[in-house]
Amino acid sequence: MGRVIQFREAIAEAMSEEMRRDETIYLMGEEVAEYNGAYKASKGMLDEFGPKRVLDTPIAELGFAGIGVGSAMNGLRPIVEFMTFNFSMVAIDQIINNAAKMFQMSGGQFNVPIVFRGPTASAGQLAATHSQAFESWYANCPGLKVVVPSNPYDAKGLLKSAIRDNDPVIFMESEQMYGDKMEVPEEEYLIPLGKADIRRAGSDVTIVSFGKIIKEADKAAEELAKEGVECEIIDLRTVRPIDYAAVVESLKKTNRMVIVEEAWPLGNISTELITHCQEHAFDYIDAPIIRVNTADTPMAYAPTLVKEFLPNAERIIKAVNKVTYRD
Repeated sequence: MGRVIQFREAIAEAMSEEMRRDETIYLMGEEVAEYNGAYKASKGMLDEFGPKRVLDTPIAELGFAGIGVGSAMNGLRPIVEFMTFNFSMVAIDQIINNAAKMFQMSGGQFNVPIVFRGPTASAGQLAATHSQAFESWYANCPGLKVVVPSNPYDAKGLLKSAIRDNDPVIFMESEQMYGDKMEVPEEEYLIPLGKADIRRAGSDVTIVSFGKIIKEADKAAEELAKEGVECEIIDLRTVRPIDYAAVVESLKKTNRMVIVEEAWPLGNISTELITHCQEHAFDYIDAPIIRVNTADTPMAYAPTLVKEFLPNAERIIKAVNKVTYRD
């Protein structure tokens, strides 16, 4: 049996357990040390591991991302925290042009075992420049692995796997999940990257999602169950690699699919899944696959517009009713 802990505590436990296991692992980022993390996801780690392994950085993402990549090439295993992935745009040259490509460019001479982690997407009234979802941006780049957990249990197991991976991993969290609580085992466990979770079984329609927005899918499924519609919910967990097999097998069972993603509509994970499904399961599709995305506009500040911008349970229910011809 586990204990009930918060998402932020699961993150801290994963990092701490791995740092105890391997002295080459260290954490750096803005406010990770003295302040215990901007979201308290590294609470107590400076006291345990000291300032050589838990490092506060200047507000200079390009600089400390580059230091991380260089140290990973030279035998260390850094965890780099961005206060938000919105700020990773300053460091994207290091992430894309160095971390992701170094193994291939060096002919396999250099591994880059590095984890870039922090919150992604919206978190209330943070407006246009602090509310962007970058999962599909980074998933577009070969050489990176992209992990997007939706709950504390998955966060811990996936982060431990990410830290042990010899390739660069983008580990994307949410400010709105750090306080989420869940039972997490005390004994060690790992969750493999690239393996989806069927978090709810159903026979009428498949709902695919990942990250914090999957909670809206859960709400929708609960309401639809009252009307006799049984939704199967697939939590992708990682969006590079994608567990295509789990998605296709579920579609073959339910014959209908709704994909929910907090991302702009053009060129995202939803469009990739629709393409894959029509290529590999066309004969099983009984209704056009519908995706529920954000509005195709920068995020607003006003609460009324934030609500209109984001995917929600109401929009998911409407999509399910459409693919099941109940609207």
